[in-house]
Amino acid sequence: MKETNPVKIIIGVDTHKDVHAAVAINGIGARLGTLATPVSPKGYQDLETWARAFGTIHAFGIEGTGSYGAGLSRFLQAKGYTVVEVNRPNRQLRHQHGKSDPLDAESAARAVLGGQANAQPKSGAGSVEMIRHLKVARDTAVKSRTQAMVTLKTIIINAPAALRQALDRIIGKMTLIRHLAALRPGPITSVTASAKGALRAIARRWLMLDAEIKAHDADLDALTASCAPAMLEAHGISTGTAAEMLILVGDNPERIRSEAAFAKLCGACPIPASSGKTNRHRLNRGGNRQANAALYRVVIVRMRNHQPTLDYVKKRKADGKGKMEIIRCLKRFVAREIFGYLCGAQRSLSSLPKSA
Repeated sequence: MKETNPVKIIIGVDTHKDVHAAVAINGIGARLGTLATPVSPKGYQDLETWARAFGTIHAFGIEGTGSYGAGLSRFLQAKGYTVVEVNRPNRQLRHQHGKSDPLDAESAARAVLGGQANAQPKSGAGSVEMIRHLKVARDTAVKSRTQAMVTLKTIIINAPAALRQALDRIIGKMTLIRHLAALRPGPITSVTASAKGALRAIARRWLMLDAEIKAHDADLDALTASCAPAMLEAHGISTGTAAEMLILVGDNPERIRSEAAFAKLCGACPIPASSGKTNRHRLNRGGNRQANAALYRVVIVRMRNHQPTLDYVKKRKADGKGKMEIIRCLKRFVAREIFGYLCGAQRSLSSLPKSA
């Protein structure tokens, strides 16, 4: 039977944009008090003072440590408290027991008390958080640049015949964009003038976004090189993949307990799907899909020109494995390798295992 300590105080917090709701319970699950505090440095301090009045704090269980609870989580970690990341309550339980902010906060505290929640949140106060900010800005700029190019092509296709014919003679994407950015539509008194005005505006927007993306790429190159130089030297791993993996791990990689846990975070581990005499596994469609896609890109590159990988593919094909099965095995091996670079002692997996 699990030993309980009545003196142990656990604080559960349900986070929102403007107000956080907190509930304190003791080691035997008795509810001690509730608090609603504003989202601000003073509100965080008031919550800490309120919690300390109940006794020695064992842990804070906080929902949404990566979003609305990020500020509170960082504040408490800086004070030396144990912060546990708590998943959102099960919808079925909410339907049975009702929904309110204090109930959600109490559920978070009980998840910590019962051991269901034990994940350490990302610290979000170092170089990896800087990489995440730049990666978000870069990704949105890439999407906007793509949208601008699609819009340019659409307007050109629907432009007056004389203008479209003149633009069709221009060879090269950059030559066309610079030509469009230098157009002089004059007064908007005709369809041709309005088309030129729109094309010039969108072309200049594309050039601005392109310059922004290049600036972000330069900053990301420098940051990832300082955080994970060994990983960038591995075959098939570029700045984009390194940034994605660093964001997944965070500034405190010690929170990842094992390479199996890291593989599960990437969605690169098989899920048992056995029943009775049937023993099988199914594809894992969970985990961080951006990290999973990064693993896929590394595997595809290595399957083209990485000799150890080519030897492994040849062997598994001889064993009767299909291409997708081989890719899934290779993703697991790459996840293990990256875990070594980021979370454990650096090691190389240049020689792949002989069996899956």
